[in-house]
Amino acid sequence: MRVVVALGGNALLRRGEPMTAEAQRANVRSAAPGLAVVATEHQLVLSHGNGPQVGLLALQAAAYTEVAPYPLDMLGAQSEGMIGYVLEQELGNVLPQEVPLATILTMVEVDHDDPAFSDPTKFVGPVYTQQEAGRLEAEKAWTFKPDGDAWRRVVPSPEPRRIFEIRPIRWLLDQGVVLICAGGGGIPTMFDPGADRTLVGVEAVIDKDLASGLLARQVDADLLVMATDVDGVYVGWGTPEQRRLERVTPAELRATSFPAGSMGPKVEAACRFVEATGGRAAIGSLDDIHQIVEGTAGTQVTSRPA
Repeated sequence: MRVVVALGGNALLRRGEPMTAEAQRANVRSAAPGLAVVATEHQLVLSHGNGPQVGLLALQAAAYTEVAPYPLDMLGAQSEGMIGYVLEQELGNVLPQEVPLATILTMVEVDHDDPAFSDPTKFVGPVYTQQEAGRLEAEKAWTFKPDGDAWRRVVPSPEPRRIFEIRPIRWLLDQGVVLICAGGGGIPTMFDPGADRTLVGVEAVIDKDLASGLLARQVDADLLVMATDVDGVYVGWGTPEQRRLERVTPAELRATSFPAGSMGPKVEAACRFVEATGGRAAIGSLDDIHQIVEGTAGTQVTSRPA
């Protein structure tokens, strides 16, 4: 099978851990053996989150005031290279030496007219007081919204439309490469509406799971896995009646509401993939990755009812 695995943030940084290079490498090292088993039995394509890494890069850039902070698209490109490097190295340490690995910087097209640009919702960066947020809004033309008792910058999260590097991605997969791409949802890119066919970066963040679903469809994957820090999709989460869904159809999932900031995009990506391809999608814990791929763990999403 051709399997696309979207690694959640827990593959790189567990909740409450310091954002050090050592902590991230240690987590990738612990995940690598399970991923290597999948790569030896199937064709593996990896995508990954980058939220903490981009936030850290933004804070580091803001500390140097001699130049303006780098835009989010460039920070996203930096994080794709950094995370891809660690994944390649740690996977290479446990895979047979002859297995080729590669990371490809991935630009993902978004639409200038996407309604997300008129209603930014994606929190990025640190928290501020309302006074600090007002000052930065005036200085940098950023948008802020309350996040609990504090204020944080918000940026648009537009829909992924197209993967620009899809041809080299397909070519590398045809050569048997274990490929890392579309990290962090890809680098948000659009055609400048004021210039003919000119590509420009965008101050936005594309949802990693939706971009991974697009990637899975465009490489003709048989299976899309969203690997996270819970063992599946739950209904009634946090209540005495909570239960994990084991095998469901997209229609059954769509009948339930899931939080937009966590499980919602994973469920939506799974539904879109199964509806478009008739293939299988799954959501579950990275610790169970081999069993998820085999269909015996996590929440399995298929076109046929259980």
